[in-house]
Amino acid sequence: MVKPTKVTNSIRALRESAGLTQVELAKRIGVTRQTLIAIEQGRYSPTLELAFQIAGVFGVGLDDVFQYPQGES
Repeated sequence: MVKPTKVTNSIRALRESAGLTQVELAKRIGVTRQTLIAIEQGRYSPTLELAFQIAGVFGVGLDDVFQYPQGES
């Protein structure tokens, strides 16, 4: 079983405000829709490169897309 990540994200909100479907965003960043769903739901952490690609699509910084609880390791 895959351990959920502590990293949360705002991908769904950013994607919806940009008017993109999961399929459209997945194609733009070069992953499958299933992979994007797993990232959005916090079941999978993207690579750093993929994280930068996602942020780039929306024209925002990494910390606007991904959040990590402070004070936890």
